[in-house]
Amino acid sequence: MIDSHRLKNRDLYLNKMIAFQDAEPVKVVTGIRRCGKSSLLRLMILHLKESGVTDEQILEMNFESYALKNMDSDRFYEYVKRHIIPEKKMYFFFDEVQRVPGWEDAVNSFRVDFHCDIYVTGSNAYMLSSEYATYLSGRCIEIKMLPLSFREFLYFHNFDIRETKSTLGGIRRQAFDQNGERYELRELFDAYMRFGGMPGIADVGLDQEKALILLEGIYSSVIMRDILERENRRGQKRVTDPVLLKKIVLFLADNIGSHISVSSIGNTLMNEGLLENGRRKGTPSAHTVQAYVNALLEAYFFYDIKRFDIKGKEFLRTLGKYYIVDIGLRNYLLGFRDRDNGHALENIVYFELLRRGYDVSIGKVDHLEIDFIATKVDDKIYVQVTESMTDDHVRKRELTPLQKINDNYEKLVLSLNPGMDSSYDGIKSINLIDWLISV
Repeated sequence: MIDSHRLKNRDLYLNKMIAFQDAEPVKVVTGIRRCGKSSLLRLMILHLKESGVTDEQILEMNFESYALKNMDSDRFYEYVKRHIIPEKKMYFFFDEVQRVPGWEDAVNSFRVDFHCDIYVTGSNAYMLSSEYATYLSGRCIEIKMLPLSFREFLYFHNFDIRETKSTLGGIRRQAFDQNGERYELRELFDAYMRFGGMPGIADVGLDQEKALILLEGIYSSVIMRDILERENRRGQKRVTDPVLLKKIVLFLADNIGSHISVSSIGNTLMNEGLLENGRRKGTPSAHTVQAYVNALLEAYFFYDIKRFDIKGKEFLRTLGKYYIVDIGLRNYLLGFRDRDNGHALENIVYFELLRRGYDVSIGKVDHLEIDFIATKVDDKIYVQVTESMTDDHVRKRELTPLQKINDNYEKLVLSLNPGMDSSYDGIKSINLIDWLISV
């Protein structure tokens, strides 16, 4: 039984799912553990029921359940076959389906053998690897799910944004809770920067101790279930050392938004005394570190971003960057204290651009860098992110790379304190919080 009163809408993702309802492709929802994938399936089930689909046409299976622990592809197929209603269209919802060995065979057979519409979730990109693509021959639609945006964060915590007139006659946006208490958006954004966007935070409230327990549980389940246990199941055993994995996680979390080459991570950890010579002979090889980093990328814990040479019009192989999927997880790992706010703001903007459907890369123009080039089929924007635009030196640093670009696409500088000027030679200076809630 679905408790519709407790479910919060995630329209960005639900609308994508509805758009492909009853279409042949398998709908695959991917994203880090606990970002809301199971709730999204429940929202889709509610939508189906409201559209007239009956309970008997819907089959849900959550493979995190102990009752399904020993299921293999043959048992999976037989279980589903027993629940088919003749001459009715069936709707299948399989949560964390990658835990079933050979699940690809079963899901592909359902698609061929039964009159059905299939929705699956998974917490590891390995499920969309070449093996999976071979089975489904491109007949799947991936819906990439992320933790809450700032706007969703406000909604999940029951804040309502209202526009009020300021004393000077301008428009001022403020947030109001369910009791009518008024809050400044900057105050709530600081809470978002502190606690992050994992939906479970809304259940425990903005309480640091409870948030830490929740985030620790997410971290542990990602590391143990989606990385170490998965490697065991694959039989690869390339990622077997939880201590080394934790140290690489800490290094990447501490260096979000910085240029990193995988070959330098091991050396840096050794030089900083984070790896003990007595425990391991020498520095971990670049190959080993790459395997650990790849595992973190596959578990959607970190995302990597490549550099693009704007004038040369090509991607560069060297020195990309990594961003962590949730800023709250970073604070859990490194401690709740102000640090490196500029890169933390970049991290938030990067994932917001992904939510808005952009492909994102770092821009290089001559010897200067642009934080993000965000592209869609018919759109492109250049984005710089900084804490404040009030200092002359900072303004020059942020504007100069944008001024070197000779096309007519939109150029933005996003900051918490844009100053008085709203544009510089056509380059827009926008309040970051206003930009985040503008969609």
